[in-house]
Amino acid sequence: MKGSEAQLLRFMDGVNNRYVIPVYQRKYDWKIDNCRQLYEDLKKIVIDGRNSHFFGSIVSQVVPDGSNIEFHIIDGQQRLTTVTLLLLAICNLIRKGSIESEIDRLDEQIMYRFIIAQWAKDDDRIKLRPVKSDRGAFEKLIAGDPEEYELASNMTINYRFFCDQLLKEEIPVDSLYEAIGKLQIISITLDGDDNAQLIFESLNSTGLALTEGDKIRNYILMGLKPKEQNEYFNKYWMKIEDCTGNDVSSFVRDYLSIKQQITPTIHNVYHSFKNYVESEKIPVNSLLEDMVKYARIYIRLMTGKSGLYSQKLDDCMYRLHRLEITVTEPFFMEILRLNQDGQKLSVDDVTQIFLITENYLFRRNICDVPTNALNKVFLNLNREVIRYDNTTNDYVDKFIYTLLSKKESGRFPDDEEFSQALEIKSVYQMRGKYKAYLFERFENYGTLETKDVYTLLDNGTYSIEHIMPQHLTPAWIESLGPEVEEIHAKWLHRLGNLTLTAYNSNMSNATFEEKRDAERGYKKSGLRMNQLIATKEHWGPDEIQERSNEMVEIATNKIWPMPASTFIPKEKEFDSCSLDDEDFDLKGRDIVKYRYQNLETPVSSWADMFEHVVKYLHSKDKSVLSSLAYSTSNFIELSSYFTSDPNNLRQPLKIDEDLYVEKNTSTSMKISILRRLFVQFHADPMDLIFYLRDAKQDRIADNNRFNLRKRYWTYALPLIQEANTRSFRNCHPNTTNTICGSFGISGFCINCVANYDEARVDFYLSKSNADENKTAFDYLKEHKDEIEDAVGSTLVWNRADEYKTSWISHSLKNVSITNEADWPRMTKFQAEWSKKYLDIILPILEEWYGDNDLDNAAKEKIAYYARQWSKKKTEDGIIQVDLDHSSRTCTRFKTKEMSEMLPDTEELSGWKTYNHYFFEITNKTGHSVYIIMCLNSTNLNTEQKALYDRIINDSSKTLTEGWIWKTLFRSATFELNDALTEKDIFDKLDLALEDVLNKQKEFLEKINLSGNLLHQINQ
Repeated sequence: MKGSEAQLLRFMDGVNNRYVIPVYQRKYDWKIDNCRQLYEDLKKIVIDGRNSHFFGSIVSQVVPDGSNIEFHIIDGQQRLTTVTLLLLAICNLIRKGSIESEIDRLDEQIMYRFIIAQWAKDDDRIKLRPVKSDRGAFEKLIAGDPEEYELASNMTINYRFFCDQLLKEEIPVDSLYEAIGKLQIISITLDGDDNAQLIFESLNSTGLALTEGDKIRNYILMGLKPKEQNEYFNKYWMKIEDCTGNDVSSFVRDYLSIKQQITPTIHNVYHSFKNYVESEKIPVNSLLEDMVKYARIYIRLMTGKSGLYSQKLDDCMYRLHRLEITVTEPFFMEILRLNQDGQKLSVDDVTQIFLITENYLFRRNICDVPTNALNKVFLNLNREVIRYDNTTNDYVDKFIYTLLSKKESGRFPDDEEFSQALEIKSVYQMRGKYKAYLFERFENYGTLETKDVYTLLDNGTYSIEHIMPQHLTPAWIESLGPEVEEIHAKWLHRLGNLTLTAYNSNMSNATFEEKRDAERGYKKSGLRMNQLIATKEHWGPDEIQERSNEMVEIATNKIWPMPASTFIPKEKEFDSCSLDDEDFDLKGRDIVKYRYQNLETPVSSWADMFEHVVKYLHSKDKSVLSSLAYSTSNFIELSSYFTSDPNNLRQPLKIDEDLYVEKNTSTSMKISILRRLFVQFHADPMDLIFYLRDAKQDRIADNNRFNLRKRYWTYALPLIQEANTRSFRNCHPNTTNTICGSFGISGFCINCVANYDEARVDFYLSKSNADENKTAFDYLKEHKDEIEDAVGSTLVWNRADEYKTSWISHSLKNVSITNEADWPRMTKFQAEWSKKYLDIILPILEEWYGDNDLDNAAKEKIAYYARQWSKKKTEDGIIQVDLDHSSRTCTRFKTKEMSEMLPDTEELSGWKTYNHYFFEITNKTGHSVYIIMCLNSTNLNTEQKALYDRIINDSSKTLTEGWIWKTLFRSATFELNDALTEKDIFDKLDLALEDVLNKQKEFLEKINLSGNLLHQINQ
């Protein structure tokens, strides 16, 4: 085995060299973060003028192969492959003319020195030979046809990342190439006698590796001159090591949590620290002075000695240290700093904060509240408290208010929850540290005559004894009576039957009288816990219950009391929950903003949030979504929502080049997708926090908004229809912000929009096929000057490549639907501009499009006659039509029988109606009709939802979890004649109605509703 220093490019050079990744190696799996780190290092080489940069080692075994020399890469394939991809990106972009180099034929130099052997046979030209699963993707990158790239491959993802970085031209490509030439490696070459497998195991063995703290020390000190290294080590670093007990890694993790409000994993502390220092550009001496300051606070937490001359505080700190809860450390370090920096918090303030935190943690433990939320609670707690008024004034009151405001997994259990949980808790089976803590508190609370319970438990002097023993003797069985088994099972491990003693072995299974009256029994015990026990004549369920009640009352009101706050924030706080809070009901809730990676982002909707988060996750690791989009397996649950072809989705949202996600999903489905994505990205769902408007205010706002819109369209629509008899004749006032007018080309329409800050008219291209929409848009865009000259104004042209739809729009600013004085101007604007669109844009589109959309005209005709037929049937008392909630392809009505079974509710359905069912005359083809009966579950309460679920089950339909829409039954489909006469349409609708009413009758008989159930439903 030989080892030597070498330049990486010299190692990669050589026309006869081949670099083979053995089959036992894992596939190429460097992520974008790894590539970004390499690229940043290369930029620093250029900017700092460095002569070299150590890039690690490459271990290879030389295997002669005819005229070639094969280097089988034992270790270092990720680095070698990544640099090859970067070189290939430089080469291809120079060839395309996307970037320029002043080095003569640099692209050819790279290609023929490092990528391929120019004169070799076709199957032997590529110098790097990845494992089989990567080889195809690599070969296609070299071929250079983007249409053929394997977009789900890490090879392709990282190659495209390098292309993106190069196109930014932050540094000249020639300088970057020179920087690659300065990458130094240790090349270790194995001889023929060397055992490659043993060496591979040795390289990857679990030897004594550098800790994160060691790496940080080296990073800081090795960048200094030798004299400064000694000075800084003695002045700063030794103090940091002394204060942290040489566990610098854990300390720096807490330090970064304070500084960045993000807690790195313990294995990533060094890289996080390095990124923090370099991004903040902190001078070394300032950095170390600050670290020493916090290290001196850190040691106070570790030792339980506050240095503030408060025994009460020190005792609390010691107890918390015994519980080994580390998530509080960054918060407590800030609390002690606030006391230290100008007495912003008094000693009493600090003491109260520690004691209340102790209560919070123990109550949660007793109530079995999941601990995964605690890191996020304490990480941001200090900033949450201060941001109410940007001061530390009334800090304790604000601190209590903040903790009490936490919900779900972050909650502070109240007295009822805590006392009920403590009463039935199997205390004896709790973890040892919490069990010791509980009995120490019961013995020592409220007295100066404390006993060292912890030490006496640690050394075995004290033990926790069952008063009623674990193994019942005949005497105990007789004493407890005929219900002995039930009593023993219920009370054995509970608080009321447990106590402290130093004589457990002596007491063993003795009778209660013997335990009480023995020489070292309860009557002569020096422990306060045993005083009540000593007064009892008998020990059974009544006595255990009495003692339990007393101890729970003491615990709830004296030892761990619930704090109270008089603080009221000036602005109402938003409700919040995390992605991990599965029990939080988001139904009907509006999102205001979200926080992820400590960055708050305001959003307008759940869809807006979904788009932001998915794009951010993708930017961190492009392999995950690409794999989903190009997956051909039906077993990958998420793959149906991601695709490379936008036509596969109802409403595609563009995430990246050739990568789309379905946007047309419910809020609950968006949340479900994100939860599953976070698993794929190895991200913590607790990091994603949603801030929500008040639920009651949301409902009031919704009702007000819906009523306002209905009133506006009742006013405006007749005037718009008067100006545009062709386009809006079948429209009716509705509760949305948009009225849609069609004009004879399926999928295209004119939208009049009334918002809180503008009125707008859109020429909307929304066919199901995105290519058709984009082609039509491009055709109209060719006539842009002609159109804008004719309408007399500049229009907004939005091709919207990330969506399936495209549109042209014009808006009237400084008006609002909320101001009725603006309604005449808004209506006039919408009437005039919708007519301009019809008179000027539509003829251009029709000239190109031709009269090739006959089905649309047929749908308009059928919709018109369906409404006339529905009005007649309503007059006859057979149905009740709802034209306000009908559309061109769907006329909705109700029946008396179904309305009796499914009456209106107090909350709006997905149709924005108070009824949660409809019959729908469906007209999707332009040559046939049928009628369906469907249900909607939006905003049903728990009881109503259960009844609807039962109806679905009783009707033999499949009940799917989280259903929103469900068709219960439908009529047959009736074909219409080509003439589409009124008589034929009326006749076929009569047949469809007869059929669907028969289905309704069969349905009601099938579910066989009892009068009692019917009564329940009508409640």
